[in-house]
Amino acid sequence: MDSLDALILGIIQGLCEFLPVSSSGHLEIGKVILLKEIKEDLSFTLMVHAATVLSTMVVLHKDILDLIKGSFSLKLNEKNTYLLKIIVSMIPVVIVGLFFKDQLESLFTGNLVLVGSMLIITSLLLSFTYYFKRTEGNISFSKAIIIGIAQAVAVLPGISRSGSTIAMAIVLGIDKEKAAKFSFLMVLLPILGASCKELLDGGLDTNNLLTKEMLIGFLSAFISGIIACKFMLKIVKEGKLIYFGIYCALAGLTSLIIGLNA
Repeated sequence: MDSLDALILGIIQGLCEFLPVSSSGHLEIGKVILLKEIKEDLSFTLMVHAATVLSTMVVLHKDILDLIKGSFSLKLNEKNTYLLKIIVSMIPVVIVGLFFKDQLESLFTGNLVLVGSMLIITSLLLSFTYYFKRTEGNISFSKAIIIGIAQAVAVLPGISRSGSTIAMAIVLGIDKEKAAKFSFLMVLLPILGASCKELLDGGLDTNNLLTKEMLIGFLSAFISGIIACKFMLKIVKEGKLIYFGIYCALAGLTSLIIGLNA
C-alpha cells in the first residue's frame, strides 16, 4: 500500500462510516478500482476505524460528556439509562464478532457480486424510511436490541451500518435526530473493544502503526469523518435518506455488472 492508496481508502472509510452507503462495501470496491491487489492490513483497517471514532467524539462531544457525567450517578437517570441502552444495543454485534470472526473475514475478498447485492438491500432499507413521515418516539431497551441486531447484520460488506441502524430506528418510530445520534454513539465501544482485543491477542503489527501511510490514512479518515458526520446529522433530520437509497441502488447495480463480467 502506497500513500495514494492510504489517502483514497482513508477518505472512503471516513465518508462511508457515517454516510449510509457502507464503508466496508466501498472499501472493497475501492480496492478493485485501484486496479491492484492490496494486501489486507489489519493495522491500517483499525487505524482508520479509530480515526472515525475520534471524528464521532469531536462532533458529538457534548452528548458524550453528558453521558459520562450521568454515568457517575448511582441512581438511574436519563443519562445513565441511555448509556445502558447503548450497551444493550452492542450485544448482537459483540456475539457476531466473537463467534463468527473467521467466517466474516472470508467475505472480504473483493467479491463485487456480494457487495453489489448487499448495497441493493441497503438501498431498499433507506428508501423504506421515506414512508415514515412522523417519527417522534424515544429509544426503549427493546428497540435498542432490535437496532443492535441491524448493526450486527451490517458487518456484511455492502450493508451500511449507519444506514441500517438509522433506518431501523426510524421504522420503530424513533425521532430522526435521536436515531442518527444513537447510531453514531452505539458503534464507539465495539470499535474500541475490537482494537483492544487485537492488541491483546498480538494481531496488530505495532511497528507498522507510525508509518507515513498510516498517518495519511488516519488523517484523511478523521477529517472526512467529521465532515460526513455533521452532514449526515443534517440529512437525517431533513428526511433525505432516499437520495442515498438511489445512490446505493446505482452503486449496487454497477458492482453487480462489473462483478458478473469479471
